[in-house]
Amino acid sequence: MKIAVIDDERPARSELIHQILQVYPESEIAEADSGMTALELISTQPFDILFIDINLNDMEGTALAVAARKILPEVKIVFATAYSQFAVKAFELEVNNYILKPFDPERVRIVLKKCGETCKESLPAIQTAGKLVINNNRKIVILTIADIVYLETDGRGCALHTVKDTFTDNRLLGEFEKQLAASGFFRLHKSFLVNLDYISEIFPWNKNSLAVKMQGFEEIILPVGRERVKQLRRLMGL
Repeated sequence: MKIAVIDDERPARSELIHQILQVYPESEIAEADSGMTALELISTQPFDILFIDINLNDMEGTALAVAARKILPEVKIVFATAYSQFAVKAFELEVNNYILKPFDPERVRIVLKKCGETCKESLPAIQTAGKLVINNNRKIVILTIADIVYLETDGRGCALHTVKDTFTDNRLLGEFEKQLAASGFFRLHKSFLVNLDYISEIFPWNKNSLAVKMQGFEEIILPVGRERVKQLRRLMGL
């Protein structure tokens, strides 16, 4: 069983992980200390159960639960909270259960057993493929990777240009480069990461270099770094 413990307090994560291992010693447990870290985690790996703290340092646990359901429709979600009134909220959001802080070992055991039984009855948790989770102006947005045309550095973060709209995220371009490497994206310049499927034109530029134009953005010229010309030619079969 694969479980994620999401809490911005290390002692709380450690205690809950300890109690989980008492019930399921063979389980694989990952941890996240913020909502965005959790979203990056669950967008790249499947999980059976998510334990989510209601009050995270960068977003509400309820918002994270809604996003997690979109990414992993079959995942079991358990809220962890110090306030019993959030139990009602848990069931309004149709999460599977809740536990209160400080954690009671017997309560944790009961919740795990219930979630574990339903996990066995249903299909294994399957990641929704081809999605990218970003934090756009303090709102969680889930993009379809195939709809992203190109990304560029924008101040302290990045602008993500899709076929329909442009979004921003405060992460660096290098982080997106790693995340999208297996999805046909190429870093053609220190400031640009492009979806190779959307390149509409390649032409000479600035002496020994090249430039490209992207479908839907033909009025914009994106230069290719000279050290990346050979690799682009190879990728495009030129």
